[in-house]
Formats: sequence, structure tokens, C-alpha cells
Amino acid sequence: MPAPQTADAPIIALEGVSLTLSSRAGPVEILRGVGLTVRPGQSVAIVGPSGSGKTSLMMIVAGLERATSGRVEVAGHDFTRQSEDDLALIRGRSIGIVFQSFHLVPTMTALENVALPLELAGRADAFAAAREVLAEVGLEKRAQHFPAQLSGGEQQRVAIARALAPRPALILADEPTGNLDGKTGQQVIDLLLGLQRRRQATLVLVTHDMALAGLCERVVQMADGHIVGERAEAAA
Repeated sequence: MPAPQTADAPIIALEGVSLTLSSRAGPVEILRGVGLTVRPGQSVAIVGPSGSGKTSLMMIVAGLERATSGRVEVAGHDFTRQSEDDLALIRGRSIGIVFQSFHLVPTMTALENVALPLELAGRADAFAAAREVLAEVGLEKRAQHFPAQLSGGEQQRVAIARALAPRPALILADEPTGNLDGKTGQQVIDLLLGLQRRRQATLVLVTHDMALAGLCERVVQMADGHIVGERAEAAA
């Protein structure tokens, strides 16, 4: 087990992170010497054009992709030293992930989808806790509906509730409004940021939408596998 984190210790610490993947044309450099530090409770947007490496960076922070080289420390754990099983346990305890595609289980109700990670963690109160989180996202009356019976915005709210049900310290969101219309997307991002602030969690948001990025405290710009700039937002 890692040493307990101190209050001022970063929740994400990346140093010299590179990612090279194989292709038919040969090795492809996706990330090149990326360094990034995020403190607990911050909201950080990662922006950049398609192919800039922002989603790959999030996958490495989530422990879903292995860095080819460099240091990756998340929530007090050195990800370069963890087995796949250990990484899965860390995700279950400390990281909530919201994807562009909602990834809900179609044969499960909204309540069952939200309760799933809690059941996998052995929580005896999985369904009671899931009901509470569904109420937080305004879907307590839709708990018994299946994904196909929900709108896109409602499905993404269920996905957010599922990601936040275990009360993770770190929330990762990859284009969470990408499949939604503008108004619904704004409602979803307002909900996500509101929950993040109330829970004093850390949020890393991958987006191509600069207006949404501007709602975060920090905006990190990527291009060609590098971090090429950063700014703090006045709204922070």
C-alpha cells in the first residue's frame, strides 16, 4: 500500500510520460515527455485538436493504458509498479470515469447501473447509496427505467451517478457532452462541476469545447503529444 497522501500532495503527478503504440506503418508516438501536476480539489480541462493525445493522456491517468516511459503517480500510487488487478482496485476506490458514450448496461435499470460498482466493491448498502446519487442528479423518478427508455442527457446523468457513487477522489471525464445537444450538454457539465465542487473531488475534463473548458480552474492545451500551454480561468 502507498504511504498516506498529505493534504498538499498532488493527486496526479506525471513526469516525462511517453506513449508509443505499434501500427502497420511502424511505431507511432502518441505522447512525448508529458509532465503534469494536479492538486486535490482542482478542476482541469485538457484541450487540443483531434490526435493531440488528450484522450490517451486521460487513459494513462485512469490506469487503462500503460505509459511507455516516465513517472505516473495517481492518488498516491505509482502506476508503473501496479499489476492490472491492482490498477482495477485503485480505479474502483479512487477514480470515477465518465465517457462520451454512456457505456450503460442495457439490460439493467438506471438504479442497477449505478449500484453496480458499489456491489462489485462489496457494499451492503449498494442500492440505498445508488438511490441517493440518482436523487443528486435529479433522476430518482427514473430509477426503474432502462437506458433505452432514457434520453441522451438522462443516460449521461446515470453515467455520472455511476462514476460518482463510490465517492472517488478523482473524476475523469472524456468528452462527456460529445453526444448531446448544446443545451443538454451545458446542463450535464454544470451538474458534473457542481457535484465535483460539493464533494471537493478533483476533475480532469477532456474536451474540444473551449466554452466548457473555460468553466474549469485550469485549461491545459495539447498538440502533437505535448503540453504546449496552460492558463488559469478567471471563473475559478
